[in-house]
Amino acid sequence: MSESITEKKKVLSCIQPSGMLTLGNYLGALKNWLAMQEEFDCTYAVADLHAITVRQEPAKFRSQIYSTCALLLALGLDPIKSTLFVQSHIPEHSQLSWLLSCYTQFGELSRMTQFKEKSQKHADNVNVGLFSYPVLMASDILLYKPDFVPVGADQKQHLEIARDIAMRFNRVYGDVFTIPEPYIPKIGARVMSLQDPAKKMSKSDDNINSFVAILDDRDSIIRKFKRAVTDSDSVVRVSEEKAGVSNLIGIYSAVTGKTASEVEREFEGKGYGEFKLAVGEAVADELAPIKERYEKIIADKAEIERIFKEGDEKAERIARKTYFKAMKKVGFVL
Repeated sequence: MSESITEKKKVLSCIQPSGMLTLGNYLGALKNWLAMQEEFDCTYAVADLHAITVRQEPAKFRSQIYSTCALLLALGLDPIKSTLFVQSHIPEHSQLSWLLSCYTQFGELSRMTQFKEKSQKHADNVNVGLFSYPVLMASDILLYKPDFVPVGADQKQHLEIARDIAMRFNRVYGDVFTIPEPYIPKIGARVMSLQDPAKKMSKSDDNINSFVAILDDRDSIIRKFKRAVTDSDSVVRVSEEKAGVSNLIGIYSAVTGKTASEVEREFEGKGYGEFKLAVGEAVADELAPIKERYEKIIADKAEIERIFKEGDEKAERIARKTYFKAMKKVGFVL
C-alpha cells in the first residue's frame, strides 16, 4: 500500500529590487527563505511594481531586477523546489488590485504607518501609488492562496489589512480567498544600524558605515564593524543600556549559531576591538560564498531570464485561476 502524501503548506514572500540588500535583509528574512523551501511550497516574487512609488532611474532599476533575482539564486533559492517570478510579468497583480480597491476603505489606508512615514520622507512625491500600496500587496498575497506570509514588524500592518480585505470579500461572495496567517521564523535577527543602533539597518541610510551590503567585499565589511558604535564601557554583554554591543552580539549569534550567553563568555575580559574584529570576520566568512556565487550568476543574464520566465509561467497559472474566480463572483462577463 502506498503511503499518503501530505501536501505542503504554501508560503509567499516578496522583495523589492530597490538597491542592494543588506545584512539585515539576510539575517532577518532571506536566510529563513532557504530553510522554508525545504518545509513549505514556496513562492517568491521580485516586487518591482512596488518599487516605483519612489522615482527610479530606468537603466539602474532594470539592472536591480536582474541583480535581485541573481542574489536570491546565489543565496541558495532553488527554482525547482520553489517558484521565483517577477511581479510585473503577472498582469493579475494590478488587475486584482483594482478589484480589491473597491473593497478597501479610505480610512483603512490613511491609517497605515508606512504611508505616513514615506509621505514625510518623500514629501515632494506623495503619489496615489504610495497610498494604495497595501492593496497591491494584498493582491500579491491573495492571488497565490498562501497559508503563511513571513512578516517583520514593519510589514505586519500590511498583512493585517490583506486579511481584512479578504475576509470582507469572502463574506459577500463566499470562499474565494485563503486567509493567510503570519509566519514567525524559528530563527531570525532584527539587525540595527552599526552607527545608530536605535534604527533598523537600512540600505537607504546616508552613512555607508551604518549598513553592510550582502555583496560588500571582505575589507569593507571588517572596516564597517571596526567603526561600529558601542559605548564607553568595555564589557561584551546584552543590555538595554548597551544597544550597540547588544546589536553586535545578535549579529554574531546569528552567523555563528552561538547563544548570547556563549558569546558573552567567549569575549569575557576582552575589549571591544577584538570583539568587533571577530564579528566582522564572522560576517565576512558567511557572506563570501554568496558573493562568489552571485558574480557567476549575474554574468549569465540569459540563464537568469530562463529561470524567472519559468517561474512567471507557474505563477501566472495560479494567479489567473484566482483572479477569474474573484471576477466571476463579482459578476463580470468573462
